[in-house]
Amino acid sequence: MEFDHVGIATRDAGALADLFDDLFVAPIAHEERFDGMRVVFLELSGGGYLELLEPGDGGPVADFLDRSGPGIHHVALGTEDVAAALDRARSLGVELIDEEPRPGAWGHDVAFLHPRSTGGVLVEFVERTDGQ
Repeated sequence: MEFDHVGIATRDAGALADLFDDLFVAPIAHEERFDGMRVVFLELSGGGYLELLEPGDGGPVADFLDRSGPGIHHVALGTEDVAAALDRARSLGVELIDEEPRPGAWGHDVAFLHPRSTGGVLVEFVERTDGQ
């Protein structure tokens, strides 16, 4: 596994993208609307991304913002095989949010582990399907 990205919940992805680009020289690598959200990936020069999550109407990120305010939402680790990573987590007794990989932003296959089993951290497995 390797670091892929940190997901950050925000109410204004554009403003935060501008700030992070100025602070960290982290330009926009990819932007899309996905699952009712605006999702912006900022590329870090040392590798990996910051993923800015701006919710539309409702959804888990909107609920997170209402409950916790803006900030780190999840940590994502890259893997060559999300299904195998889920099997390993399952064998270790880790509670899964996703029993099987599902489509995620940027066309990747993803799956989440429940924070109750991972020290309070929402963990995402990412299998890049497009070479990114």
